[in-house]
Amino acid sequence: MNLNSTTNVLAAAASQVPLSAIAHWETTTGPLTVNHQGQFPAVTISFNLGKDASLGEAVKAIQQTATELGLPPSIQLAFQGTARAFQASLANEGWLILAAIVTVYIVLGVLYESYIHPITILSTLPSAGVGAILALTLFHMDLSVMALIGIILLIGIVKKNAIMMIDFALEAERKEGKSPVDAIYEACLLRFRPIMMTTFAALFGAVPLALGSGTGSELRRPLGITIIGGLLFSQILTLYTTPVVYLWFDRLAQALRHLRGHRPAEAVGD
Repeated sequence: MNLNSTTNVLAAAASQVPLSAIAHWETTTGPLTVNHQGQFPAVTISFNLGKDASLGEAVKAIQQTATELGLPPSIQLAFQGTARAFQASLANEGWLILAAIVTVYIVLGVLYESYIHPITILSTLPSAGVGAILALTLFHMDLSVMALIGIILLIGIVKKNAIMMIDFALEAERKEGKSPVDAIYEACLLRFRPIMMTTFAALFGAVPLALGSGTGSELRRPLGITIIGGLLFSQILTLYTTPVVYLWFDRLAQALRHLRGHRPAEAVGD
């Protein structure tokens, strides 16, 4: 029994492999803790915005630098905190604007009992968006979260110009029996002053936001500039385009009613 045990010990000692044959070790410094995000080790690198630099420009510069470095696939870049919230807001901005437009269309359709005239009112919105983008470009500002909020506010402010004219024109057609041309012409004349008063009231209300300085001005200025630019540009266009669009859609509605009126007669004749 003792002889066999001694033989096993000697055989085990003879079969041992030194660590240097399969690994290399050295004494060096290392982190006390290793942070993880999910199941992967992660390193957090913080940055601050420079003077007159926006968060969008910083995010774009970091992404461009990571692309130029040619990082291996095992290293992934992801933003956290405010930068991540900024990217999430830009990713959902299209759906947010679309949801606002659909909601406005449904409300106007129920109000006017029509599928076409809400489109006439919504036709004023592109001019507001173009004006807001031009104003931001003129003042060298990015389409930030606050600017996006300003565009959504314009959806509610700008469409009231068309609502004032379309509502008056429909009432004149239905109750007074006027033609579409006479109705929209009278609406433009009688509603011009209320439209200008409400537009300038909203515009002057946004002036302090655009011209203000101090703490938080970097958030207020894009909002004010977006509202002012959208109101000015849309005000110039919608006073002329809304009557044209109204008459065009009215003729389209009459043509559709004419086609629907002939279909039953053709079916009976056959």
